[in-house]
Amino acid sequence: MKQLKEVAVDLLFPPCCVGCGVRGDFICASCQAALPRLKLPLCTKCGKSISSGILCSDCASRFLDIDGIRSVFRFEGTVRQSILQFKYKNVKAMATPLAQLMGQYLRAHPLPADALVPVPLHPRRLRERGYNQSFLLAGELSKLTSLPIAEKSLVRLKNTPPQTRTKSAAERHRNIARAFICRDRRLRGKRILLIDDVCTSGATLNACAVALKAAGAASVWGVTLAREVW
Repeated sequence: MKQLKEVAVDLLFPPCCVGCGVRGDFICASCQAALPRLKLPLCTKCGKSISSGILCSDCASRFLDIDGIRSVFRFEGTVRQSILQFKYKNVKAMATPLAQLMGQYLRAHPLPADALVPVPLHPRRLRERGYNQSFLLAGELSKLTSLPIAEKSLVRLKNTPPQTRTKSAAERHRNIARAFICRDRRLRGKRILLIDDVCTSGATLNACAVALKAAGAASVWGVTLAREVW
């Protein structure tokens, strides 16, 4: 019944490409081919584009608990508009094509994983928005990868200000420190893929990794659709 409703909605209101406006898909094939990729080389830890070397200056000077972060695109252009509509305009159907892009990346660049963990929202933020975009992405990725979702294992304790309002990487790490807890011992010994929409500095993903490893996770890698370039 749900699938029939979705088909009916698509027939009456076919999606339009966020990039060019052509009807048919949220991101048409032409616009997909032009999506902004991160420039190589990448920091082997946080996945940020760097001019040379192995680590960026931030990762070279700061220990991170997370094993690594990988992002598919730069947070600009059509990718940025797609995420903003998905995240703030209630276009939840965008989860499917965006997760497919993440799935394509993971097939080409496999990471160790036994379970998917979406970055949680604080309950107040979840009530305001009505849904967690990271959980929707993880749900679609689970269908593509056959990896189970540990939905309620990781909990956000603090309703911190958005990371975009902070002015530096150090401030972002302070803002999000000890904001998460994992009480689920079923993740002990598991290799976790943390799923989120955008990586700004990696502070949120690292704070999640701290909580997951304190609960016994064997490894934690972060995967996001896009990354801020700064």
